[in-house]
Amino acid sequence: MNAGLVQWQWRARQAASAPQAAVAWGDAARRLHARLKRMAEGELAGLEATANGEVLVITGRPDTLPWVEGVQYACAEPAAPGLWLPTSWEPDAPLDLLGQALLARFPRAPLLLWHAPAAVVPLDRCLPVTAQHLQRIEHEWAAH
Repeated sequence: MNAGLVQWQWRARQAASAPQAAVAWGDAARRLHARLKRMAEGELAGLEATANGEVLVITGRPDTLPWVEGVQYACAEPAAPGLWLPTSWEPDAPLDLLGQALLARFPRAPLLLWHAPAAVVPLDRCLPVTAQHLQRIEHEWAAH
């Protein structure tokens, strides 16, 4: 992989980090969206969401993040402010340098750097999960 002049590869983390976001792609994103629509309003408190194309990202406390088959998890990276990574994978490059390179290339912090599919997802438009927000996400997906 290449982020500016920083060359790197993914490797499994020695120990998984505590999740701060549920990340779902494709069919798993649709299942997660459907799960959120079935949740009671009180269960949605404290959750925020953003979506684009084929991905749905839900942020919140670890004990409140919803699960469906195919969902994976991410967390903020303390070594690189503004960068979020999968909880089970990490780049083999210095995270502070990688974070700086990515934020220079994609100036919309925070950024989720994802391993498979390879993607950079801006998290700066996370909004509270409400019925209206879920409807907007559904409309956006239908338009594509």
